Amino acid sequence: MRARLEETGYLVDDGLAVTCYLALRLHRPLFCEGDAGVGKTALASALAEALGAPLIRLQCHEGIDASQALYDWDFPRQLLHLRAAEAAGVKDADRLESELYDRRFLIARPLLQALQTQPSVLLVDEIDRADDEFEAFLLELLSEYAVTIPELGTLRAEVPPVVVLTSNRTREVHDALKRRCLYHWFDHPGFARELAIVRRRLPGVSARLAEQVTALVQALRGADLVKPPGVAETIDWAEALAALGATETDAELAVTTLGSVLKYREDMDRARGLDLTAVLAARGV
Repeated sequence: MRARLEETGYLVDDGLAVTCYLALRLHRPLFCEGDAGVGKTALASALAEALGAPLIRLQCHEGIDASQALYDWDFPRQLLHLRAAEAAGVKDADRLESELYDRRFLIARPLLQALQTQPSVLLVDEIDRADDEFEAFLLELLSEYAVTIPELGTLRAEVPPVVVLTSNRTREVHDALKRRCLYHWFDHPGFARELAIVRRRLPGVSARLAEQVTALVQALRGADLVKPPGVAETIDWAEALAALGATETDAELAVTTLGSVLKYREDMDRARGLDLTAVLAARGV
């Protein structure tokens, strides 16, 4: 599992590799929690690529409900069908009703798409943004990998999808949902692993620039920021500097491009107060 994920460019440690293997072997959802930008969503993409399966993504938000996540009926097409039947002189009410709720008028949202697609990887992104009712609904669906549509009956996945749930921990997700899943906490990587990720994702960036950017981001994370940068921001920063033609950076250029890695004014002000030259010197880069 570790080797197959690394072939996609996603570097994992033994703990995460074992957790992913168990999620596949036991057909258990994988609950990924941690700060934004540490690779939770990217893991789902890497799993899909490693398995040769489509990635089906459900982006959670406040107020999301079953009709947005599971299925809905195509009312405009149903209405057109009804008018066409009336124009053709069809009077059988039972026949019309059965035709209106045929599967051809069913709009499958991400959850239903995942149940009907074998194999597939289902990403339920930022579950912490959804409300309690949606959590309860999702728990029920993931327990049976099946859903009952009143007009059609029960639809069950022949092969359960690989499910990855992510949370940025803006609120605590209920224990009932977590107990259904295998859990992995995503922490910010150390210097060596983060550098390896940057080099893997951006092979065209010079080795010196990758080391410098990684060292700077590691220092920024220790500066008590409102939003510490994740690995995604490290990659963005290195890519931005490379786009400027840089093969290395200094404190002045780093400050000029802080908007690539920091997204809050308070964090920008704090970063400008750091001795970035000393940070670069301390790492010998």
